[in-house]
Amino acid sequence: MNTNLERVAAKAKKETKLKFTSLAHHITKELMWESLARMSKCTAPGIDDETVGGALKDFDLWIEKLMNSIHQKNYKPPAVRRVWIPKPGKSEKRPIGVPTVVDRALQRSTAEVLSAIYEQDFLECSFGGRPERGAHNALSTLNEIIAGKKISWVLEADLKNFFGTLDHAWILEFVQHRVGDPRIITMIKRWLKAGVMENGLIQASDVGTPQGGSISVLLSNIYLHYVLDLWFEKIVKPKLKGEAYLIRYIDDFIVCFQYRSDANRFQEVLEKRLGKFSLTLEPNKTRLIEFGRFASKHAHERDKKLETFYFLGFTHYCTRNRKGNFMVGRKTEKSRLRRSIIKMQATLREIRHFPIKEQVTAINSVLRGHYNYYGMAGNLKSLFKLYHRTEQYWRRMLSSRCSKGYVTWEKFQAIKSMFPLLRPKLSIPYTELKAYAML
Repeated sequence: MNTNLERVAAKAKKETKLKFTSLAHHITKELMWESLARMSKCTAPGIDDETVGGALKDFDLWIEKLMNSIHQKNYKPPAVRRVWIPKPGKSEKRPIGVPTVVDRALQRSTAEVLSAIYEQDFLECSFGGRPERGAHNALSTLNEIIAGKKISWVLEADLKNFFGTLDHAWILEFVQHRVGDPRIITMIKRWLKAGVMENGLIQASDVGTPQGGSISVLLSNIYLHYVLDLWFEKIVKPKLKGEAYLIRYIDDFIVCFQYRSDANRFQEVLEKRLGKFSLTLEPNKTRLIEFGRFASKHAHERDKKLETFYFLGFTHYCTRNRKGNFMVGRKTEKSRLRRSIIKMQATLREIRHFPIKEQVTAINSVLRGHYNYYGMAGNLKSLFKLYHRTEQYWRRMLSSRCSKGYVTWEKFQAIKSMFPLLRPKLSIPYTELKAYAML
């Protein structure tokens, strides 16, 4: 964050109800260049087929016109290109909006300016789409709450088609609590109405915001900050009998309760609250379960199997450490593990005829990405499942191109000793969990 934005952040923190009426001048040529330069050179182009490299090369040719259009309030963002990506463990797909490279850079720059304000407003329960507050922070904080607080019940919740149902009028009303610069408001209005191009046709956008743009993530956090986070903290918690904690990662959230009665009351009013802002819960992904150290004790007394819940790609379950004390266990969710295996199979098919050295580089790249996310304490067994399946598929692939029709285990082990596969490792051990949760 540059010095000017630091001043904005300091002012926003000091004056919590101040509306900023002049912000557009913080979107500078330098900030636009930085936003472009931070993009991956392999990022997908939008409907104009412009690449990051091309936009950087021609930067001086288009930046002046763009900056003038912002200040004259006549910038018109191009429609986003719709791309469908698979949902983990499902046949259906999720729609993603791909803005043009230049528009993406402008969205990033605008989001950075607005984040200087909203990072002072957002609550500690909010993760995702925020600097230095990612999925691992959310998971570690959840672990600290369940293991260290008086928690017996967990409400697992998911919003149905969240990005596709956001109400534009409410978005603008929430943004204008803190932003009064008409140039910024005009851009946000036009981003919401830009439309989506699919199969050469542009569809108008009357509700929702396409997943994929930086501004969409920020707007979604602003929306749920007012709809859920503040409401839970200021209105709901003071009326409950026991302890309660909210952990939200963009549109996925978990609510932990001490008493079941509190959880039931909250679930009833939650649906009404969300309905007021055009949001609904996904019934198949929303459920209340008994969970925690007290639940573990009760289940043992009743000889009942403990339930599990899913959050951010992990299955969470009750277990005990070597000293016999309660702890939250986590393992890779089955559908996510299956997705990683399918991705590895696809990679192996693509690199089948590559030299072995290049094959190992590609395989290890996929393994490294999986370990970096799922390599949390207690999940080593799930990591080895992917590792062993990778070994099996790689040997089978090498056998298919062998003149004998197979590669013996001895020969395969010799190949691995020369070109080793990346073995599973934990990216976050237990000793780091507490510090990580407090970031």
